[in-house]
Amino acid sequence: AGVALRTVSSAASERIARCAFEEARARGGRRRVTCVHKSNVMRVTDGIFSRACARVASGYGDVEFDEMYVDACAMNLVREPQKFDVIVTTNMFGDILSDESAQVAGGLGMAPAANIGDSAALFEPVHGAAFDIAGTRSANPSSIILSACMMLDWLARTRRDARCAEASSRLSSAVRSMVASGARTRDVGGSLSTSEFADGVASRAA
Repeated sequence: AGVALRTVSSAASERIARCAFEEARARGGRRRVTCVHKSNVMRVTDGIFSRACARVASGYGDVEFDEMYVDACAMNLVREPQKFDVIVTTNMFGDILSDESAQVAGGLGMAPAANIGDSAALFEPVHGAAFDIAGTRSANPSSIILSACMMLDWLARTRRDARCAEASSRLSSAVRSMVASGARTRDVGGSLSTSEFADGVASRAA
């Protein structure tokens, strides 16, 4: 038997909430942040988190804000994924919902990821290593290309470098164009190899 402790602080919650609102603002479009939690069960820790998000929301009048319990969010990500823009949540729920969202979008091969701190950041595909398909030329490079786009967006904002923003836009548009045209890797219903898809993205982004 043992006791598990869960640490959630107001300061860290406000920091990630600000990151979510800045992301929603930078993305344009719908500009909505959904705070996902389970404060009806984890009243203390998720209560701290949800209240912190609401406080931060008051400073972003141009961004919509709503809240949703994690079980309802999991259902709605499948039923109405288009209703979401930016989701902000705690680590455990985020780990689960991000994999679910990736599958809704076509699979882990489509999902980029970022770990963003106050002064540094790390960008990588959600999926990690895939040793089972090593050497088969079938891995979907979209996730790592889109992770690079997130890195370029972060550099554009933090370094005020318009060239990074332009490069990100060209790359992400090229990925969307490839997928929309049906030129895809096998995991998302196409027939292209890893290098064929990457070459196509490079050609369209040039």
